[in-house]
Amino acid sequence: MQGVAVSTSLVDKPLLAALMFQEAWRRLRRRLRNGPVHRLRFAGTGAARLLVVPPSLRHGDPLIAEAVYGSRFYFAGQLLEAGDGSIFQCPPPSAAFTAELNGFSWLRHHAAAGDALAAHNARALVCDWIRISGHRLSGPAFEPEVAARRVIAWLSHADLLTNETDYRFYRRFMNSLTAQARFLRSVAAEAPDGIPRLMVRIALAFASLCMPTGNGRIRAAAENLAAELDRQVFPDGGHISRDPAAVVAILAELLPLRETYLGQGQPIPKGIYSAIDRMLPALRFFRHGDGSLALFNGAGVSDMQLMTALLRFDETLGEPLSHARHSGFHRLAAGGTVVIADTGRPPPAQVSHGAHAGTLAFELSSGPCRIVVNCGRPVGEKPEWRRLSRATAAHSTVTLDDRSSSRFAASKGLDRFLGNPLVPGPTRIDLAEPDVDPQRGGAGFLATHDGYDRDFGLLHGRSMILSKDGWTLEGRDRFSRTRRARHQDHAIAAAARFHLHPGVSVEMHGAGEARLTMRGQVWRFAADQPFTIEDSILFADSGGARRTLQLVVMFDPGLTEEVCWRFERER
Repeated sequence: MQGVAVSTSLVDKPLLAALMFQEAWRRLRRRLRNGPVHRLRFAGTGAARLLVVPPSLRHGDPLIAEAVYGSRFYFAGQLLEAGDGSIFQCPPPSAAFTAELNGFSWLRHHAAAGDALAAHNARALVCDWIRISGHRLSGPAFEPEVAARRVIAWLSHADLLTNETDYRFYRRFMNSLTAQARFLRSVAAEAPDGIPRLMVRIALAFASLCMPTGNGRIRAAAENLAAELDRQVFPDGGHISRDPAAVVAILAELLPLRETYLGQGQPIPKGIYSAIDRMLPALRFFRHGDGSLALFNGAGVSDMQLMTALLRFDETLGEPLSHARHSGFHRLAAGGTVVIADTGRPPPAQVSHGAHAGTLAFELSSGPCRIVVNCGRPVGEKPEWRRLSRATAAHSTVTLDDRSSSRFAASKGLDRFLGNPLVPGPTRIDLAEPDVDPQRGGAGFLATHDGYDRDFGLLHGRSMILSKDGWTLEGRDRFSRTRRARHQDHAIAAAARFHLHPGVSVEMHGAGEARLTMRGQVWRFAADQPFTIEDSILFADSGGARRTLQLVVMFDPGLTEEVCWRFERER
């Protein structure tokens, strides 16, 4: 799969300057809140005891706990062997590894092991962290999202850590937990927007319920969380980041939080109930027939067991929406065939650090078979793979001259400071009903975006129609000129890409047609322009990146304004 050239032009600089100013101001406010004087607020006696241990919906693997006991830590797709020293003093292989290590979500594996050895090892690691990192209140371990996930993990696995332990450890544990909760209260308003800020609010809500405190603090934590949920969760249940995986991550904490409120006899704010009721149907909206999530805007390997646990709380059981209007996605479903397409604008720049330039990309599945996919988020955090996975060429849509429809801040310095947000991308998406043959029936959409208007003076329109029996998907990609259209000194190369799942076998079948076989199903792909079968890669696989194939229709939009293609099931 070819890469995509990205650059930051003069037109992008005002937006980048504004983002840099906002981020610098946010960091300054946080530093002032955590200065030497303010740190005194985090010290002092900790809570005497925990009132309740909240439940957890995340499953664990005893084999991972065994590996950790052997000082083998595999986080964020990377393995680090600590040897005889503490893992918290070893140079980390990546920032993602550090975040996962210090977030302590891996305690679930020790809880799954359920024996005295696992509990002892978990306590020893928590002791190490408190001794080495617990008093710094700065650095990667105290990034707001990391600290929030650690507080949630320690509370959720407090039984594992404190049962049959000595008083000395219990006091150190409670003092550290209390100090971390105080720290989160001080930085909550200055946490990065999006999931980090939301996780801080969730952690504070848990802390207010689990540790002795006044009703006023419980009520304030609940109201702050409800307000953040109202701001970040769309009416259709999607998240402001437009990442389907964000829905899973939020529900995995909100549902246990709701159970904790009920168990403590505390009223649940309407905003929390409402967010859960919106997000559970949204989770079904983004799922394919095999249960996995569609790969858009940072979604990667699906945690199938977690999603199964989440969906047990869904009492609506109706058909998902066909158009998640606020989130900007379409879902077409018939006869066991599912099409999920990105028909919305990129998320706001402040929450676009994981967003992909995949406007008008789609995925296709039939029953348990994934057919057309996007490349998804890599398991590890190799910078070159992350950049490649976010490019338009890594999605089943159309690229022009190997450029992405959205731009990235192509600077290592900006990457480190801003987290590589999307800068100008499509600012306008026009939606319309496609022309459906009344005799054949079916459902679909027609969407047009202006992501290529600035560079080429062209609008990309894509229509898709799924037949009422689900056996035929017809698509059409069209380019139309705008007032910005200008003479190009070279022919523009357009490439309509259809990335195939590794489980799909493909071979040419006559002129202008390919035969796709998978798990007892046979589909045919045809286009009215020549196409080739090329190499591709699926990043979002639990075993690491996998080689696969893609169908690529090349054409010159100056000569061929419209390309028609079709996926049709044979058996």
